[in-house]
Amino acid sequence: MSTPSSHDQTPKLYVSQSSALSFAQRLLEANGVPPENAVIIAKALVLADLRGVDTHGINRLPSYFLRIRNNLLNPLASPTLSQITPVVAQVDGHNSFGFLSAHLGIEKGIEMAKTYGIGMVSVKHSNHFGMAAWVVQQALDADMMSLVFTNSSPALPVWGGKAKLMGVSPIACGAPGRDGGRDFILDMAPSVAARGKIYKAKRRGEKIPLDWALDKEGERTDDPSKALEGVMLPMGGPKGSALAVMMDVFSGVLSGSKFAGEVKGPYDETGEADVGHFFVVLRPDLFMELGEFRERMGVLYDRVTGCERMKGVERIFFPGEIEQVIHEERLKTGIPYVQAEIEALNREAELVGSKKIEIMS
Repeated sequence: MSTPSSHDQTPKLYVSQSSALSFAQRLLEANGVPPENAVIIAKALVLADLRGVDTHGINRLPSYFLRIRNNLLNPLASPTLSQITPVVAQVDGHNSFGFLSAHLGIEKGIEMAKTYGIGMVSVKHSNHFGMAAWVVQQALDADMMSLVFTNSSPALPVWGGKAKLMGVSPIACGAPGRDGGRDFILDMAPSVAARGKIYKAKRRGEKIPLDWALDKEGERTDDPSKALEGVMLPMGGPKGSALAVMMDVFSGVLSGSKFAGEVKGPYDETGEADVGHFFVVLRPDLFMELGEFRERMGVLYDRVTGCERMKGVERIFFPGEIEQVIHEERLKTGIPYVQAEIEALNREAELVGSKKIEIMS
């Protein structure tokens, strides 16, 4: 079996989970983040690296710190929560790290679902919260199903347009699987590829596939810098475009945050982000015993992964399974980074007099 992590031949430096966590936490605290908040943020970022979602791991830290230095992100702020009805709450992020608003929001959703079977939480005045799957995982750890929405800064044209308007806003959801088996975790962007993959390619000096983006002249490009000046392409044409609009409806319009192209991205230095999120948490034992639900999910897993394969296909994966396999691998081997990424992280450490990241021998 091969996974995406097996094919990249760029020389790598490996860092253990514990070293990545302690480095990220130290760096966050050195940039003014309270220790209890730094733990939440570091765990979410390192989980992304462990799952192979390198675009949303600790390499995001320099962009967050730049926003702090430019007074666009408040490192001292913590989100607050308002109860709207017994099953609905709203979080005000107060321009704190998006990870904190997402953590508080999904925890409240879990709490309401435990009592009432369902919990819905809207989040306003937030920021980028990294990989959506870590929010889904929090619900899974509580034996809960979830829907996780967010909006984001403009990167996609609406179908038929040519200017950036909608964000590459992930839609994520999850459900607990069979005991000892794989959970269902879907985390996908409405674009052909996540914009973070273009930033990653630029950071690593790599080209991108020609079907990912257009340059500012409207031509397909394999240059990540030109792609970032242009627009991402929606997956499935009008279908991907409509999903991006849906994210804006539920996350931006409904919450009171920015929407319709007004959200600022984590690399945008022109204003506060004002991102919105929307979470739904469901108890899977509403209609049957949890054990029965899990067993039914196991049957679904078996049938999906065991169906007859196309020619040339070695293995069929359940949604989220590839990332779970990579997670298990990286817990043993460490998290791979390229030299340029390690150097960028260590420059941030030098700026604040913090210890450099520890490389595995």
